[in-house]
Amino acid sequence: MGAVFLAMLRREMALAWRGRTDVLLALSFFVVVVCLFPFGIGPEANQLRAIAPGVVWVTALLASLLALPRLFEHDLRDGTLEQLLLSPEPAVVWVLAKVAVHWLVTGVPVALFAPLLAGLYDLQPDVLPLLAGTLLLGTPTLTLIGAIGAALTLGVRSGAVLLALLVLPLAVPVLIFGAGAVEAALGGVSYAAHLALLGAGMLAAVALAPWACVAALRLAVQ
Repeated sequence: MGAVFLAMLRREMALAWRGRTDVLLALSFFVVVVCLFPFGIGPEANQLRAIAPGVVWVTALLASLLALPRLFEHDLRDGTLEQLLLSPEPAVVWVLAKVAVHWLVTGVPVALFAPLLAGLYDLQPDVLPLLAGTLLLGTPTLTLIGAIGAALTLGVRSGAVLLALLVLPLAVPVLIFGAGAVEAALGGVSYAAHLALLGAGMLAAVALAPWACVAALRLAVQ
């Protein structure tokens, strides 16, 4: 099963490289939106520091949503999805590889760029590693939740709008704990509980979301 996962991971990485425009679009959206807020809010440092965690996390969620409608769309169009679901190999392995690659090309760049943009919000340097760490810990959960929404809305007219309506409410706890950890650090309060809840949410999503995706994809191809 490990060999199958690695083979699917290589396939999905090759496909992601071919469609790198979508990846650059999501990252560009994140950078532009995060940069716009200080111009709209003003130069007040305390106010910028207060809104920084929420702005970064909400923008990261919206950036991940940009590429989600096409997560399974190409495989559905060319018949690959049906063949993979009918293959003797567990479909959950392929889904997990696809979601992992989506996170690698969307969530990881966002987490790496976030500390670079944090200077616009006058965040202390000692908080920047925590900001990147919470994004690395929380964005996999956002991607897995989004994958379920992408599978449920696959082939549906106006699926992108429906996908956002499904995913955004489910992502609220991740946003609360992710932004809350940074806010706690800024206030000098322990943020261990926030990180623990982010980690528990990620483990639960990894264990359950791929199976939900497979069930939704089987419905989509029927």
